[in-house]
Amino acid sequence: LLAELRADRLLELVDVDGRLHVLVCGSGLVRRYPAGSVEEASRGIDIARFGLSRLAHGRSTLSPADLLAQVEGSGRALERVLLGDAARHLGDGEVVIVPPGRLHAVPWALLPSLRDRSVSVAPSAGTWLRARRAGPPGDGRVVLVRGPGLRSEGAELRDIAPEYPAPVVLGEGTATVAGILDAMDGARLAHVAAHGAFRADSPLFSALRVDDGPLTVYDLERLRRAPRQVVLSSCDSGLTAPTGADELLGLASSLIQLGTTGIVASVVLVNDGAAVPLMVELHRRLARGACLPAALRDARRATAADPVSTATGLSFVALGAC
Repeated sequence: LLAELRADRLLELVDVDGRLHVLVCGSGLVRRYPAGSVEEASRGIDIARFGLSRLAHGRSTLSPADLLAQVEGSGRALERVLLGDAARHLGDGEVVIVPPGRLHAVPWALLPSLRDRSVSVAPSAGTWLRARRAGPPGDGRVVLVRGPGLRSEGAELRDIAPEYPAPVVLGEGTATVAGILDAMDGARLAHVAAHGAFRADSPLFSALRVDDGPLTVYDLERLRRAPRQVVLSSCDSGLTAPTGADELLGLASSLIQLGTTGIVASVVLVNDGAAVPLMVELHRRLARGACLPAALRDARRATAADPVSTATGLSFVALGAC
């Protein structure tokens, strides 16, 4: 792991009797730093996610600028709890975060020390290492899916499609469960613009809403070969649930277990319309060979023109590796 990381950093957050410890791996060393309590971190995550959602949807009596300042303050507080002194030992390279199961819904880019970095989140160091060694996705089929009921009407697909040669575009009746699974099987990249529903009570029934009903985790498990990269621009698509020993279930983590090496997904209820320019900028970079975490970081920078766009960008995370 250290040989693969080189000067980059992998942060493993470990819950020991309700207290967080951060193992900072990189530059040939593993160092431990104490952080805050798991309960305090959980409360901080809820506050941060709630603030981002209010800002993205205009649900506040505060001005967008004032609410953004408040949300950024929650990010500073969350960094102290989650990272402690480890935040001062991140080096200058990329950062990989391996949180415990209860802390997977963190909008990590809201933390000041991670705001301008290429950051990815992984279920385990081993999972990240396998994804990293799989190499870049190379050439292959690109699948673009639009589900029903989007306020944006899947507007990003019109601008994303020209970035790729001969993409498979599904929507307006063709985005069925069977059609999507057939197109996604073994694809280089799949982008799904559809409303998502995370089922904390039964994560395997977490689903994306497509033309003929829900596309569930059970459906995804029918894939023979998972797509190498997946972008989920829908609400709550990145959320997961712990099921013991930090094993995670949910749309994103299911795809990683099936072999997908990199995913971009949201951990906050996002604004469909505000997500459109972010997704377009993301794909412009992916089409030119950028890795998912770096592409997300750069797309976030390119679209942070106002508080709503900024909040939308901060609501997405990159999971896995490139």
